[in-house]
Amino acid sequence: MKILVLNCGSSSIKYKLYDMADESVLAQGGVERIGLDEAFIKVKLNNGEKKQIMADLPTHKEGVALVFKVLLDSEIGAIKSLDEIDAVGHRIVQGGDLFEKSCIVTKEVEKGIESLIDLAPVHNAGHLRGLRAVDALMPNTPQVTVFDNAFHSTMPNYAYLYAVPYEMYEKYHVRRYGFHGTSHRYVSQRACEILGVDYKSQKIITCHIGNGASMAAIKDGKVIDTSMGLTPLAGLMMGSRSGDIDASAVTYMMEKLGKTPQEMADYLNKESGVLGITGISSDMREIEAAEAAGNERAILALKMYNYRIKKYIGAYAAAMGGVDVIVWTAGVGENQITLRTDAVEGLDFLGIKMDVEKNNCRGVEKVISADDSKVKVLLVPTDEEIVIARDTQELVMAAKK
Repeated sequence: MKILVLNCGSSSIKYKLYDMADESVLAQGGVERIGLDEAFIKVKLNNGEKKQIMADLPTHKEGVALVFKVLLDSEIGAIKSLDEIDAVGHRIVQGGDLFEKSCIVTKEVEKGIESLIDLAPVHNAGHLRGLRAVDALMPNTPQVTVFDNAFHSTMPNYAYLYAVPYEMYEKYHVRRYGFHGTSHRYVSQRACEILGVDYKSQKIITCHIGNGASMAAIKDGKVIDTSMGLTPLAGLMMGSRSGDIDASAVTYMMEKLGKTPQEMADYLNKESGVLGITGISSDMREIEAAEAAGNERAILALKMYNYRIKKYIGAYAAAMGGVDVIVWTAGVGENQITLRTDAVEGLDFLGIKMDVEKNNCRGVEKVISADDSKVKVLLVPTDEEIVIARDTQELVMAAKK
């Protein structure tokens, strides 16, 4: 079975084509600047090189059509006919409380995703355009939606509700949802496979630390809490997002700056976090270089960044009554060596003991805690696309029976 995985944003489409016989990647790339000037597709070739092709892409339909065209190309393509694609799996950021697991796309599912656009206006609208573009071009090919927050749907109500009037939840679905669910699911399960332990008997803290960052507490195979909230703004300090902040500080800044709600949301999402503190960049590689050069605000930003992660580790260990496994993943978590030691410094009372030599690595599957550490600490590169592909295969095959 060949499965195409799509992640459609507001102006972009990332894709991977899998042969599920061995889960090999047959093709991958991304479309950028849909609806804008100088749109293009970037294709990663089998030899590791990348090829960029400019195109006129007014809508997602043209973007998806270009992906298909490239997949069929005699020189850089991977298939000879679109009939070889057995199903298409889509990443959907916000499933709200309507979708607690992956599902085959129907008109009712489309309507449900559309009804949740207010909760994720940029993401869900883009996802929906991608779904409909595939349907228009390949109407007989089954599609599956895999929701970013579905893995977190096991949270108890006392963990996901906010202490605001209950009618805000009843009428407007205001609650904690969490995101990066496919990543948290993949790395937590993969970590237990590496350790050879029963997934449903472990207390696990997963740290998805990238430009967007979140953590999850997973007890006996179920998420009991996660750091992001109604939107991806909550929780940890991120590249350009503030993370947790006093709500009154938000209204105070709005008054002082004369900003509208949308302008304030942009301020907290795009101009805050590491970028806001340093005034340099949201890229942690640049911040590390500035720290090494003695930049005081870079030093401060990294201390703030690591401190927030440490607080969440402590909080989640308390919520679960201990911790057996900590997993680092995503761009920063996989590649920033000092982060992984600094964020757990002083947590030896929890049974965490790092091995500096083992931790001196990037982007590989590895146990990086000391041999005698009570808590096992692992580095596991994430693979959200394979989770989507597996869910898609499982649902499509079940539907055929």
